[in-house]
Amino acid sequence: MDRFSDEINKIKTNERIGRRECIVASTKLMRTVLDLLKSESYISGYEEFTDKKFKMLRVKLANRINSIGVIKPRYAVQCADIQKYETRYIPSGNFGVLILSTPQGVMTNLQAKEKRTGGRLLAYVY
Repeated sequence: MDRFSDEINKIKTNERIGRRECIVASTKLMRTVLDLLKSESYISGYEEFTDKKFKMLRVKLANRINSIGVIKPRYAVQCADIQKYETRYIPSGNFGVLILSTPQGVMTNLQAKEKRTGGRLLAYVY
């Protein structure tokens, strides 16, 4: 079972049916990815709350996501190979972003190119 994939799927489903918010499980990776989505204006924001004994995140959707998904297997990419995966997962040049886990932290494909670092592909959004 992949918790990250399940939470991304919840966001995708709630975005498609037009809801304004959804609730996902709180993990460090999920908070970092939501920070990236907020900085790219795909979501309005999120807040953490406790439901009995579990930490959860209430994500405020901005209805700007056309598609979002997890990339499996998590391909290891070098900086020079990012362009190949952009053409595979993103429909147009500046229309979406890939989310990578790098040694310098989780970042978008544009940030990874700027810092000239590679990593593992986690997800795409456009």
